Amino acid sequence: MQSKYKIRLLRANLFAAALVLALWTHTAQPMAALVLWLSVGWLFVTALLLDFSHRRSKGPPWQLITGVLLLGLIAAAPERHSLLIWAWPAMFMLPQKRWVVVFNALAALMSWLLIIPLFSLPEGLLLLTALITLSILSSAKACQLIDMNGSIRSRLRLIPGLNLWPSGQLLRDLNREQTRSEREAIYAELLIIQVKRHQLWAAAQKLCNLTYNFENVYRLNSQTLATLMLSHNSQEAAHRRKLLCAGLPEKQLSYHLPLIDLELSGLTVETLANFPPHPREDSND
Repeated sequence: MQSKYKIRLLRANLFAAALVLALWTHTAQPMAALVLWLSVGWLFVTALLLDFSHRRSKGPPWQLITGVLLLGLIAAAPERHSLLIWAWPAMFMLPQKRWVVVFNALAALMSWLLIIPLFSLPEGLLLLTALITLSILSSAKACQLIDMNGSIRSRLRLIPGLNLWPSGQLLRDLNREQTRSEREAIYAELLIIQVKRHQLWAAAQKLCNLTYNFENVYRLNSQTLATLMLSHNSQEAAHRRKLLCAGLPEKQLSYHLPLIDLELSGLTVETLANFPPHPREDSND
């Protein structure tokens, strides 16, 4: 899967960028060289630690670090690095959090203030107008990427190689599995499990490993998982429930709903995720 998601290519690009910046330090002024070496170190460490993962990084957004380094490089030698002002519109092409966008916008304005003494007033205003126009166009492109990526992710597995799917897929599968269970006389039920937030991904992987290959697991929200279990009868389903829950973190809450009893019209993911949970071992098991 790493080749599919181009992790090795991205790592190679980071190493190449670090090498280019390292070569640039030979002709840079002391303060600029310091910022460049910080950039080299950041790119190098990022490339070494880069790994394909479904988890989001808990550290500062990398767009924020890039903005800080770019501002530092311009501030260190405005007369030599004034052309880097044109890198700011490219920064806004990257999908990022709103507060990071605000920070980068302020940093871009500060960069413009640092180099404005090098230009006449009309030239400076023309430069500012061009930067604002390009940044707005870049932000619009970033919004398109966010919408497109969200649409793609809603159709893809959350962890490549495992049957873990987003919540929207559950609503589509419920109708199909309910029809199939009625037609083929198979007992199907929806098992919903609530765990602590920090246990979600580990519990999801365990649940995927404990279920059959033809059974899917779904992430309803940051604390709730669900799976569609297919069994010969309710007794077998109860036995499987106990085995599944026993293999998951101890501090959990679970409940099950026979698929035949579910009224699918008007059913939402929020409704399923907010059902009153029962202790892990139900009284009727």
